[in-house]
Parts: sequence; structure tokens; C-alpha cells
Amino acid sequence: MSICSPATRTRCNVWLALGFRLYLGGLFIYASIYKINYPAEFAETIASYQLVPYYLVNAMAVVLPWMELICGTLLVAGIRPRAATAVLGGLLVLFTLAIVWVLIHGVPIGCGCFHTIEDPISWRTLARDLIWLGMAGHVFAYDRYFHLDERFMMKLSEATCDPS
Repeated sequence: MSICSPATRTRCNVWLALGFRLYLGGLFIYASIYKINYPAEFAETIASYQLVPYYLVNAMAVVLPWMELICGTLLVAGIRPRAATAVLGGLLVLFTLAIVWVLIHGVPIGCGCFHTIEDPISWRTLARDLIWLGMAGHVFAYDRYFHLDERFMMKLSEATCDPS
């Protein structure tokens, strides 16, 4: 019998973490597809934020979507999910800071998260990103089930030869 309160059990629930992991993985896979197919449009979106020097815009437009796709796929597959969550969490922090900058300066642009033509960034966009960041934190802290790397990777003790 557990002495944890219902709120603590919900917060620490590994099944909830699994659901968040699959959701975030699918979300980032979905977000990356359009950006990979149309890197020039995504480069224009990055440039419209006015945060990145012009000589880095094209490199970011190519690298970011592939990072999202790879990390999202790793999350869904359960391969190195803590590392993938850490990378996606870092990206979410950067995206959230960019949204805050846009909101403070009143730049009327779309997020560029899923398509190039989107509603302008609002406080709702910021709240959405903060919720995703909270999900990533929960996954990083509590995700324990259905990791393929634990199932198929050899343990160090199994890899060493015991001469006795």
C-alpha cells in the first residue's frame, strides 16, 4: 500500500510520462516534416524573428528540423529518451525565449512551428510552449517504461569476459 497522496502519484506516474513522451515525439516529428520539405520558407520564418545573424539563418533552417525529427523519432522509439528529451527541452527553452522576445517587441509574425502561414504569436503560443516544456521535464524525470535501448543494449557486466 502506498502512502503517497493522489497528487503525488499522478505527478510521478510513469504511464503519464510515457504518454507525454509519445505525444512530444509525435509532435516534433510532425513539426519537422514541413520544415524539412520547405527549408527556404522556414529560413524566412527564422529571419523574421530577427534574432539570428543572417549568415546562420540557412544553417539553422536545415539543422533544426532534422534535430526535431531525429529526437522525436528517438522519443517515440524509446531509444535514449533522456538524451532526446534533454535536446528537445533545450530547443523548447530557445523557442520559448524567442516567443517572449517577439511578444515584448511586438513583432507581428507567425510562430513557424508547423507551417509558414499561421496565426500571429500570442500569449497563448507562449502558454502552449510552456506546457510542452513542462511535459518534457516530466518525461526527463519520470519516464521509465518501454525503452528499446534498455531491452536490446548489452549491459557492461554482460560484455566483460569473466575468466573464472
